[in-house]
Amino acid sequence: MANNTKKTSPTVASQAAQVLKDPNASAIQKSLAGSALSQSGTSNQTGGKMETTASKVLNSPKYSDQTKTFAASVLAQANKERK
Repeated sequence: MANNTKKTSPTVASQAAQVLKDPNASAIQKSLAGSALSQSGTSNQTGGKMETTASKVLNSPKYSDQTKTFAASVLAQANKERK
């Protein structure tokens, strides 16, 4: 499988770090934030389960713009060859 060399931007990484410290953030938001943050400055790629979660978030109207930003970042760093 080919590697995806995209990384989380410093702005999104900073927002993700803040969400992880927020006791009022939802579990899904923290999960996506953690995944996005783990891909900041590393060669980590999104796993299949997280890809599915991120896709569901992007397709649902119930999530905030910030949560969708994390989901989009996570999906952008997915392995392109995974089906």
